[in-house]
Amino acid sequence: MTSQTITKPPSTFGASLGRLSRQREYGVLALLLLTVFAVGSINHTFLSGGNLRDILVSSVPAVIVACGLTLVIVLGEIDISMGALMGLLATVMGQLTSPTHANLPVAVGIAATLALGAGVGLLNGLLVAYGRMPSIIVTLGMLTVLQGVNLTLINGRFITDLPQGLRFFGIGTFLGVPVSIWTAVIVVLLAILLVRQTPLGRRIYAAGSNPEAARLAGLPVRGLKVFVFTLTGLLVAVAAVVSVPRLGVIESGIGQGFELLAVTCVVVGGTSISGGRGTIIGSVLAALLLSVISPMLIFLRLGVSATYWERAIQGAFILVAVLIDHMARGRREAH
Repeated sequence: MTSQTITKPPSTFGASLGRLSRQREYGVLALLLLTVFAVGSINHTFLSGGNLRDILVSSVPAVIVACGLTLVIVLGEIDISMGALMGLLATVMGQLTSPTHANLPVAVGIAATLALGAGVGLLNGLLVAYGRMPSIIVTLGMLTVLQGVNLTLINGRFITDLPQGLRFFGIGTFLGVPVSIWTAVIVVLLAILLVRQTPLGRRIYAAGSNPEAARLAGLPVRGLKVFVFTLTGLLVAVAAVVSVPRLGVIESGIGQGFELLAVTCVVVGGTSISGGRGTIIGSVLAALLLSVISPMLIFLRLGVSATYWERAIQGAFILVAVLIDHMARGRREAH
């Protein structure tokens, strides 16, 4: 009798969370397909292979980082330092590998970039988990620090002479598919494997659903927070390696607004801002949906106002997603 009382509610709760997540995934997928084919019916060039490939390539940074940020938000935390971190990583990577700067081997530059990204994420995680500081404050402070360091390093200059070995990660192909897309696919598959097939993934969701119960059960909640922040920092570095070289030039504005895009992807994809619920697939689908917005507005011939409308639509998506999450949480509490 006692065992039934303990085990049955988590099962029902988990099943209901699964249904809610799938419903959000299906909704985002339907909206993505509807948007693509609706714009394609107005302007057939939108559905061309080249344009669809460009959309996929442009979605890569958001797709990669959303995999880590999803787990951060599942644990009830947030990271808004990602855009500033990407800007700093771009500068460091460029200065280390550029022939007119340090001129180090590309492998060394990439390794340093990955290490720096993971290191910043680790510091965020330690401050949040062991410093008991709100993640919004920690990452806001980190954002400011990273921006200041980046502006100091780049000093208003541009880095244009990126080595071909580095540019390969941004514009190279393997079996006819851009290297950046291959990288995103691998990251997504590994993230799904982590969440669905490992005890670590299950512990992250358990700790996000009920942190106090997780602590009483002996789960290392602080360690889990350090891990997801470190992972997110590492994935920001991976995204920088495969996206920044495609630009061909590194300047101080790289990464601006990226944190808003990443958070929007995760929230629109169905991850609850209160933690405990969310899927990698939902975040990836939302990243693809948001990557369609900019070319959609361009193909609809909105001109220079397309950029402004893009930000407005992103904000509207966040508001709608939060409203849906709030209503769903109210229904769960009512039952």
